[in-house]
Amino acid sequence: MTRATFTILLLAACVGLRPAAAAEVRVVSQTVGTDELLLAVAAPEQIAALSHLARDPVFSGVAQAAEAYPMIGMGDAETILRYRPTLVLFSDYSRIELVEQVRRSGVQVLIFNRYESLDDAYANLRQLAAALGDDTARDRAETVIADCRARLAELHRRLQGVKPVRVIAPSTYGVIAGSETTFQDICDQAGAENLAVTLGHLTGHAAPPSEAMLKWPVEVLVLGGANRDEALAPFLKLPPYAFMAAVREGRTALLDAWALGCVTHLRVHAYEQLARQLHPERWQKDGP
Repeated sequence: MTRATFTILLLAACVGLRPAAAAEVRVVSQTVGTDELLLAVAAPEQIAALSHLARDPVFSGVAQAAEAYPMIGMGDAETILRYRPTLVLFSDYSRIELVEQVRRSGVQVLIFNRYESLDDAYANLRQLAAALGDDTARDRAETVIADCRARLAELHRRLQGVKPVRVIAPSTYGVIAGSETTFQDICDQAGAENLAVTLGHLTGHAAPPSEAMLKWPVEVLVLGGANRDEALAPFLKLPPYAFMAAVREGRTALLDAWALGCVTHLRVHAYEQLARQLHPERWQKDGP
């Protein structure tokens, strides 16, 4: 038995010596996505700790709210168990060995694995509310879902009949977002045509067809960040993007960095943010 395993078992035993009251719920969240779900439906006293990225606005849509709670560092099992959780939230991209270590300690785990659409986000909210086991959590989930549906209906009303703007979401990591990605979902709702899908026929985050891309009629690049010049700068010298007119002319739409890859209900913000930039005329009558 390794020292780390012994420590984990000892912590688990200590948790067993101090059982939570029947009504007490203590939840630890291991990922940014589960942070966002947890803060949406749980009561503050039910949140034991959030992920190590919870307060980072580049990755988290709840960075400000997360400041009220502890974070688990990099999220090893020993650290997680120190918060005496009754439930730990993981995603299917969490480390398998970490999930198994926590599960073997006797703590309930909940693993989320559906992210492709807003309907998936609704299902995740309801799943978490059910795991928390109280009507208040279920009510919170339904309130969040109702708000998202109302905002989406209003967005669809404004965008009715628009001509989709042809876009791509370039990356400095050697991939580009195709179908079955959060970016494609944003495009579907915001009046955009993702050329990586319609012309590139790419699925997931795939290597860009560099030479063929030079012929794509890209109207706008969708980037993450708060400063347009900073967001665009890496692509001014990066092939094939450096040779695209949209890059040279600075035709960009900016999303909050976290919103570009959001896997929860908060993605509605990305729909609205992109739609307003691609189709500003649909909001002009509202005034400044």
